[in-house]
Amino acid sequence: MKAVGETGEFRFVEADIRCSDKLRDVFDDVAFDCIVHLAARAGVRPSLSQPKLYAETNIDGTLNLLELARDFEVPQFIFGSSSSVYGINGKVPFAEDDRIHQPISPYASTKVAGELFCHTYSHLFDIRTVCLRFFTVYGARQRPDLAIHKFSRLITEGKPIQMFGDGTTRRDYTYVDDIIQGVRAAIDYDGAKHEVFNLGESDTVELVRLIEILEENLGEKAIIDRQPMQPGDVPVTYADISKAKTLLGYDPKTKIEDGIPKFVEWFRVANLK
Repeated sequence: MKAVGETGEFRFVEADIRCSDKLRDVFDDVAFDCIVHLAARAGVRPSLSQPKLYAETNIDGTLNLLELARDFEVPQFIFGSSSSVYGINGKVPFAEDDRIHQPISPYASTKVAGELFCHTYSHLFDIRTVCLRFFTVYGARQRPDLAIHKFSRLITEGKPIQMFGDGTTRRDYTYVDDIIQGVRAAIDYDGAKHEVFNLGESDTVELVRLIEILEENLGEKAIIDRQPMQPGDVPVTYADISKAKTLLGYDPKTKIEDGIPKFVEWFRVANLK
């Protein structure tokens, strides 16, 4: 299907990255300069009960796209990775050269595998591969199962929100506009044949503080249902973005106090429809 947006004409094809034949039909019709691979089976907790499904989607699907990049000589491949690859990292902030060989969820393991395959295909087939480790992305159209969106819905419905642990876990929440800026810069990156970058705000927010900010912007108090820490969860994520700043010109600008009001504005409009 062809459509026209603010950035010009584009073609939308609905397909599953596990279906290599369907993907190949697309590549037969269009010559690509770059593949931006953001498709994935996402979420740490669901991966604990569905590891095979996560492997099929995130590993096999990534391999399908890398094979197409190889066969159709696409020179640039951008892979959406995750801060989850760092596991329980005692060193903060997390830097790209930290060890990632101890992931603690199937989801994280699939992202580590994707990065390794990117490196292999870059080395063997002269494809520039750029792996972007996203740190807790939020904003308009965020997945409804993620904390900020789910908490907002439950708070406005007067229902309890589950708080796992004592509320002191910290996340490097990254506003979607800042992520987009980093992805766009990666498309134009012409440096090393294989590179890895953190994309985060390089700031951390405790879970209890996140809930307070949501309460302030929603104008309602949260009902807290305290739960134990969940397997697969990490105590902190925190991005060292100095490399991305230097090599990509990455420049995140949206602090959580500014991003949450933008999200809530979208959330209110979306729930009127």
